[in-house]
Amino acid sequence: MAIKITEDCINCGACEPECPNNAIYEAGAEWTIADGTTIKGSITRKNGTTIQVDERQAPISTDTYYIVFDKCTECQGFHEEPQCASVCPVDCCVSDENYAETVEQLLAKKELLHA
Repeated sequence: MAIKITEDCINCGACEPECPNNAIYEAGAEWTIADGTTIKGSITRKNGTTIQVDERQAPISTDTYYIVFDKCTECQGFHEEPQCASVCPVDCCVSDENYAETVEQLLAKKELLHA
């Protein structure tokens, strides 16, 4: 599963620099798949839409930090546990039950992002 940040987030920002995929963004910040990765071209997102990896996307949240599912690998291939969850002072980085993925799928996503 990917990780999500719940509404309990206090916007401390501790999680953002810990993410090896640059999947965490400040509230209201636009994002791209290419941020902090080596991927080029376009990808088809899980929701079926195809986007250019360097195309700016609308913020997912304007209230709290958020995690872009398409970039979250739960730190597979980098660390033994999700680093956002390990540094969060209020335990608001939790598994996102809407995006269940196997370890193999998470590792394949890591390879796609960091080819």
